[in-house]
Amino acid sequence: MKLNKNPLKYFLIGASFLMFLTSCNKEFLEEEPLGFPNSNNILKDIGGFESAIVALHVAAREMYFYPDGSRMNSLWLGTDVAYTGDRSLADFENYQTWLTPTQFSVEFYWDWAYLDVIPRANTIIEFANGPDAVWESEEQKNTVIAEARFFRGYVYNILAKLYGDVPLVNQIYNNPKTDFVRSPRIEVYDFAKEDLEFASQWLPVEAPFDGRIEKGAADHLLSEVYISLGDFDAAVASASKVIESPRYELMTERFGNYLDKPGDVFADLFKDENQNRSSTTNTETIWALQFEFQTPGGTAGGAKWYSNGWLRAWGPKWWNIKDPQGNSGMQLTTDSLGRGVAWVRPSTYYYDKIWNEDPMDMRNSKYNIKREYYYNNPDSPYFGEKVNPSITNLDTLVQYYPMVMKIEPQLFPEGPTYGRAFKDTYVMRLAETYLLRAEAYFRNGNLEEAANDINTLKKRAKAELITASDINIDYILDERARELIIEEPRRLTLNRLGLLSERVRKYNPESSSSVQDYHNLFPIPQSAIDANIDSELRQNPGY
Repeated sequence: MKLNKNPLKYFLIGASFLMFLTSCNKEFLEEEPLGFPNSNNILKDIGGFESAIVALHVAAREMYFYPDGSRMNSLWLGTDVAYTGDRSLADFENYQTWLTPTQFSVEFYWDWAYLDVIPRANTIIEFANGPDAVWESEEQKNTVIAEARFFRGYVYNILAKLYGDVPLVNQIYNNPKTDFVRSPRIEVYDFAKEDLEFASQWLPVEAPFDGRIEKGAADHLLSEVYISLGDFDAAVASASKVIESPRYELMTERFGNYLDKPGDVFADLFKDENQNRSSTTNTETIWALQFEFQTPGGTAGGAKWYSNGWLRAWGPKWWNIKDPQGNSGMQLTTDSLGRGVAWVRPSTYYYDKIWNEDPMDMRNSKYNIKREYYYNNPDSPYFGEKVNPSITNLDTLVQYYPMVMKIEPQLFPEGPTYGRAFKDTYVMRLAETYLLRAEAYFRNGNLEEAANDINTLKKRAKAELITASDINIDYILDERARELIIEEPRRLTLNRLGLLSERVRKYNPESSSSVQDYHNLFPIPQSAIDANIDSELRQNPGY
């Protein structure tokens, strides 16, 4: 996030421009449009294609943060790591009544893929190969196509994990098409693999700007896709390309913009302005979504309400805590924890069970999980005292629960009541690459190497190391939760493994009695089935 340090400069520029306009005569201002922007007259040179690629990045950000509300958190709610806290919400409390073909989230991710990302990617690919495109070299053309194919592969990997069999669309249509058919899930993964292999070949090793896609992102994602295809050797090799690249390295010492504050290296990864290479020495970032305060295009949907919404969604309503006398014990201030609304509450599995093996794990430190709250309202006689939830009968689903500090902003440019942040957001981080390789090693029967990869993360966290005998898929999922909570869309991981229903029954008391095995996939949206009038778009079993 880059704050506007000198608003006067922009005022003067605007005023000068306004004076220029008022000094012109009317005849000069009369314009005759020679054409209207469209793919045919924009996608001709590198400048036009770069503009189109920006639209892909916009869509990637909107998957997580546009629009707003609890239902934008459906990839976490109702899993083993989280359920709803807000008493007015029912998200996934009853899977059988909530997860239906007409549910908002079911339609949202489908439409996001098929109406936004895939058409944009296909348009870039098709026009880049067209006769009217002018390129300086074959390499320049393939680099543009590679970024578009990365996004197409990225989206199809998500679709396969979330819905299973889905239609494969690899071209743009000039007329309505109403006879799509679903391709088998394995074919969808294979299609994603081909896109990502091309992307790996042609993407630059170093992205030109923060947030842009580089070769390491394609290789990271390829590792997961290869696992889904059962090619574990290829998964190991692809992850190893990233891990062994001099471009990436785990951060093991404190760094960034808040070294003068108490903390640890894991907490530093999530401080404002610490995600990008241009502003810090962070070599762990592979791909981070970008947010900019008061900058056109700096938020999802172009509105300030759709910046980084993790704080609002995952944060408790700590600011609503009363002191033992029934008066307000809390006050929102600029050095506060922000205004969370408890849409997403971490489960007991996350904030308790997974730390039992080693409570001293750095990722469980007070800098990374806040477990204690103190009255901060100077007008309360309890100011500065520790909050005791049993004395004041606090709602531990909404007001008082452990807060994942990844969501905490250090800067409040919109004020403390805003409830959101402008910090950049990881999509891919090297720590996950180690976990993907560990999973591939495990699938291949190489438990020793799987343990070594997990121990690499544990060494950074100053946690107890494990041995090969500790390795199984449940342990890998536990380690993913310790390392990647919130960063990882947990439903996608559990769907990929076919373990969502099993893990929900075991660790989510809110949803355990209602979840069924068929919920390991989302239903196909009823709107898509109804629109596909010339062919049957089969529904997933159980719905």
